[in-house]
Amino acid sequence: MIALSLLILASLALVPGVVKRVPVGQVHSLYRLGKRRRLLPSGMHVVLPGFDRIGHRIDLAGQVLRFDEPVPGHAAVHGTVYWQVLEPERADAVIDQAAQLIRRGTVAALSGEPEADRADRRDLAGRLKLALNGALRERGMMVTRVELDFA
Repeated sequence: MIALSLLILASLALVPGVVKRVPVGQVHSLYRLGKRRRLLPSGMHVVLPGFDRIGHRIDLAGQVLRFDEPVPGHAAVHGTVYWQVLEPERADAVIDQAAQLIRRGTVAALSGEPEADRADRRDLAGRLKLALNGALRERGMMVTRVELDFA
């Protein structure tokens, strides 16, 4: 009887480590022994403690990145980029660098723009969105909107 009680208590203590809950609107990447195994969609999943670990928690809803970047030869640019993950399988490898990719892409795209063309912010934001999507689409992400403000 005592052995059965101890077995039940031990199994109840292991449940939080074995069962992982992935919230709606997220995908978690599961790594087994350091290698990416699969993506866990929303719901309850059984994992092996000690062997499996959650690598990335990828939010599939829209995300916001505010930036204040100096552009070579121009005034500083302030803005907001709204982006989201469309293909978590492809985005998993670069999700940690997404903010850097967007910042570098913004500086690169704006440094190629002449100062006179910056008068129409809306048109420039549209061109910036196209340039960023060109780099991010192949990585499973997409920019949905760009808002710019020049200093």
